[in-house]
Amino acid sequence: MIDTLIAWTGEAWQIWQANSGWMGWNLFLALVPLFLSFWLFDRPRSPMLRWGTGILLGITLVLGLHRANLIKLQLLLASLRQSYLGLDLFYIVGSIALTIVLMVLDIRLWSGKGSRSLLWWFGFLIFILFLPNAPYVLTDIIHLVEDIQTFPSIWIITLAIVPLYLLFMFVGFEAYVLSLIYLGDYLQRQGRGKWVLGIELLLHFLSAIGIFLGRFLRLNSWYLFTRPGALLDSANELMGKFPLVVTAITFLVLAALYWIMKQVTLGIMWKNQKPATLLPDPSNPDY
Repeated sequence: MIDTLIAWTGEAWQIWQANSGWMGWNLFLALVPLFLSFWLFDRPRSPMLRWGTGILLGITLVLGLHRANLIKLQLLLASLRQSYLGLDLFYIVGSIALTIVLMVLDIRLWSGKGSRSLLWWFGFLIFILFLPNAPYVLTDIIHLVEDIQTFPSIWIITLAIVPLYLLFMFVGFEAYVLSLIYLGDYLQRQGRGKWVLGIELLLHFLSAIGIFLGRFLRLNSWYLFTRPGALLDSANELMGKFPLVVTAITFLVLAALYWIMKQVTLGIMWKNQKPATLLPDPSNPDY
């Protein structure tokens, strides 16, 4: 029995060593928009959540950088290149365009109602650029099959591999849910509550595009200078049947999972927070 436990511990450690680097890096990218939302959308929240997110952000950054060994800069750049979403050219262009449109509306139409600074809009752009990294962790389930094939023991799969992946995907997607909840609460306090559903659907759609670009096309912004032909070819691919179907399915999955997790998260918030700091009532038709 002791020998079996030792063997299981050794295999569990191998699983951790094999996955901690890329999981840490992907979670770091997923937590960035949540961390930014604390500053951008400025609502009362638990100090435990703020500190917990900050600490987890630091831990995942260390794990992600450790994957690059911190010895050669080219390894770090290679890791950044494989971060899937943050540098996708088409998503960057779309995010910048969306931010500029919202900023112009803010300046021209709502300047008398607390318009945001350029620094705030720059932070919002970073928030939009990093946001798809949070739901992207759901697609990393493809690595689960590889681990199951590598470690066929049913006990290792049940007690180590599956729990590790479930925790990883839960933390990443919950960061996405909380980020959008805080954005919706901010819109409510700005008198734009009727926009919440539309903004959520728009961000689900943009995230679905970002996930497709990162998972299937592996586009990077520097391709504009190094491989412009690849960008032209990929532009044609984006309009094909496969990318449209994948993007549509991803959008539906994100919207459904987000709605479920949002209800659970709001329920927990309403139970644990004081009435003065509660989010708007989700049963309100304007929410």
